[in-house]
Amino acid sequence: MKAEIITIGDEILIGQTVDTNSTWLAENLHPLGVRVNRIVSITDTRNAIREAVEDSFSRADIVLMTGGLGPTQDDITKETLAEFFDTELERDQEVLKGIEEFFRSKGRPVLEVNRAQADLPKGARILKNRKGTAQGMWFERDGKVLISMPGVPYEMKCIMDEGGFEMLRERFNAPRIIHRTVLTLGIGESFLADLMSDWETSLRNEGLSLAYLPSPGLVRLRLSGFAENGAAQKVEERIAHYIEELERRVPQHAFGYEKQTIAEVVGALLTERGATLSLAESCTGGYISHLVTSVAGCSVFYKGGVTAYANEAKTAMINVPAALIETHGAVSEEVVRAMAEGARKRFGTTYAIATSGVAGPDGGTADKPVGTVWMALAGPENTLTERHQLGRSRVGNITVSALLALNWLRIQILSKQFEISE
Repeated sequence: MKAEIITIGDEILIGQTVDTNSTWLAENLHPLGVRVNRIVSITDTRNAIREAVEDSFSRADIVLMTGGLGPTQDDITKETLAEFFDTELERDQEVLKGIEEFFRSKGRPVLEVNRAQADLPKGARILKNRKGTAQGMWFERDGKVLISMPGVPYEMKCIMDEGGFEMLRERFNAPRIIHRTVLTLGIGESFLADLMSDWETSLRNEGLSLAYLPSPGLVRLRLSGFAENGAAQKVEERIAHYIEELERRVPQHAFGYEKQTIAEVVGALLTERGATLSLAESCTGGYISHLVTSVAGCSVFYKGGVTAYANEAKTAMINVPAALIETHGAVSEEVVRAMAEGARKRFGTTYAIATSGVAGPDGGTADKPVGTVWMALAGPENTLTERHQLGRSRVGNITVSALLALNWLRIQILSKQFEISE
């Protein structure tokens, strides 16, 4: 089953608005057995809309369209689609009632342009929009379906989640696709593929598929399989088997599933053990703290941190001896060790992470080139240090350093390098 997505609006074409709708739609269509083979953004004109719909209908079974359904004169999608499907607009009294109630609930008057939102193509199936006034519309021609929705992301998602996807599932009876995503960290895509080559070959020989989805510091591995004729459990079991084998081979890299974050995983480990964390950040500039505090309920395990960027701050805030910095430099094993131990003592935590490095794009030396990052983990029994040589991108170095530091703590906790004294 093939689908195409059309997004309408000059704001997308000039880069003023990022098209997140297509990403979300494609992600949610795939489990239905619907493969998106094209995504296109077009200007808001009658000719552009007609040409795009005709073109997509020539290839796809399903066309999903977002945008151009507002109350202003430049929103002409509804009228154009009525012409395309050889019908006319008529006022839907039930929809009108909903629009009037929508404005009353907000204490605002209902204008005629708002009432005109209830003028909908005759014969189209209406997909109710509980979060706005522009309704979704379902059209059919020659066994193919077009769904038109407003471009506001939360309105579009509401329409699809509360009826659109289920209607597609019933209409096309597509085989279910089962996905599981394993999250890996600290290993590049090519290295991971080489390391797991025989595993991947065996997986594919069993009719499963694998996708590598890299991002800075992370590689997501999506395992997929078609479940036809009630075979969902068997497919799920096969996928689970391969995930177990993957985790057995690379436990230091495989840290979670689906949309988990490394901060969530580490937070859960700390919470289970009644342990706490503090941070002393230099080159990461508070980014680790940002990741940690993005986790709901982090106050249970996270006590605080310092962004000790300047040398004087390292001394004043976490008691790193000035002589140590003078002798070894801020980016050194000795200093990062003192930072972690100083943070752990200051906040009274079970563990502390410290980072210091040359984020770039300049500032490196022959001994400490751009991308040099020292990390330290201070725990109840000892302090560990580790040196990384990353790239030349400042943002990339900050991002990857933060992820590596949290994953390092995860590994050490699970390997019991850091025991908690009774």
